[in-house]
Amino acid sequence: MDFALVTGASGGLGEHYARYLARRGNNLIIAARSAERLGELAEELATAHGVRVEPVAVDLATAEGREQLVARAAELGHVHTLVNNAGFATVGEFADVDPARMADEITLNCVTLTLLTRALLPAMIDRRAGAVINIASTAAYQPIPTMAVYAATKAYVLSLTEALWSELRGSGVRAIAVCPGPTETGFFAAAGDDSLMSRRRTPEQVVQSTFRALHRGAPSVIDGAANSIMANLAKRLPSRLVLPVSQRVIRY
Repeated sequence: MDFALVTGASGGLGEHYARYLARRGNNLIIAARSAERLGELAEELATAHGVRVEPVAVDLATAEGREQLVARAAELGHVHTLVNNAGFATVGEFADVDPARMADEITLNCVTLTLLTRALLPAMIDRRAGAVINIASTAAYQPIPTMAVYAATKAYVLSLTEALWSELRGSGVRAIAVCPGPTETGFFAAAGDDSLMSRRRTPEQVVQSTFRALHRGAPSVIDGAANSIMANLAKRLPSRLVLPVSQRVIRY
């Protein structure tokens, strides 16, 4: 049996990706830490859309969690679409951030995404069909003071995915980095300050942008015209100009 696998699926963008894929008849593996919320979502989507939905409650910031998810996916069948959405941010001065939280942030945002892709990609290549959707951010396009680690991890995701896109050309497998700007999810509350960047797009807009860009074969996509302008401008300006602006922008 074929499945789409969505990480961080208990809420926010991950939940919306799962809903989109289920509406289109895909069987799902949904992963996150919250067993209760995953179970509720799995039952809802299976009933509404007549698909199989397998919840896997794991902590993907740990090697054990990653191994458990990969093993469960192998038991169930073949993963044709991987949505690497699990991740989080921390707001605060770098010198004040809890080192353990910092390590989990780097692990989840970078290591987990990389190793899940490595584990599931070979079977897609063998079948000459599949898709890897890695959730980056417009933060990937410039350093962000007070969100330094988060922006750095998302720059990694963008770079890795665009390189992967090039490697996969002609293989039948697609890869895309999705770069949302501020989005109406629980992201900023989890980061520690829900007052940041109050002008936000909806999760459904991000999902729609993702699949439009995936179908046209783009290596990456920035969700929203205004976000695209700002991100591309940040790439072209000197860091000494971009840094103070990026620090101010996150307050709005």
